[in-house]
Amino acid sequence: MIEQLIELDQELFLYLNGLGNTYWDAFWLTYTAKIHWIPLYATLAYLIYRRLGTKMVVLTLITAILMVSFTDQITNLFKHGLERLRPCHEAGVAEVMRLVKDGCGGRYGYFSGHSSNSMGVAVIVGLILKNKYKYLLPMLIVWSILMGYSRIYIGVHYPLDVVSGLTFGAISGFGFYKLDKYLQSRFTLNEPDQELDKN
Repeated sequence: MIEQLIELDQELFLYLNGLGNTYWDAFWLTYTAKIHWIPLYATLAYLIYRRLGTKMVVLTLITAILMVSFTDQITNLFKHGLERLRPCHEAGVAEVMRLVKDGCGGRYGYFSGHSSNSMGVAVIVGLILKNKYKYLLPMLIVWSILMGYSRIYIGVHYPLDVVSGLTFGAISGFGFYKLDKYLQSRFTLNEPDQELDKN
């Protein structure tokens, strides 16, 4: 069963990865690079500040940083625990795939840290701001899914790596959103003059 799943995953990877062409390579290389999304993160932080105010935004940003650290650590635990090779390191796959980026990255790829981190951010921020910006959550989820796809496109992750990362990120984002709500409610108990966030 597991061998069949891995075989299907490899076949789907080769299909999706093979859809790429040189006209789109630069776009997906830009999309997949975290540094290019700093303006988005800054904008989201500003929107949270507008929603929660100075004291609460600091608490929320600390919670978000803890979430990203958590997803990173769990991702690394899985990568080094399961030791599933990235497609660009896998014999029989590496020879027939498109590797778009320079270098392949670390040896192991299950599961995708880009996918888990982006989905975690999408869920926690989308839920925090859902009452004020109702379309933000689905927009961020689409952004995260495309981030996952970019990892397949450039040749560094299998689809199962990406789906697992997106799933774990969504669970983490929801869990840390609940933690953030709890911490804010506790903080507000000590600040009687500050209105409790109704999210």
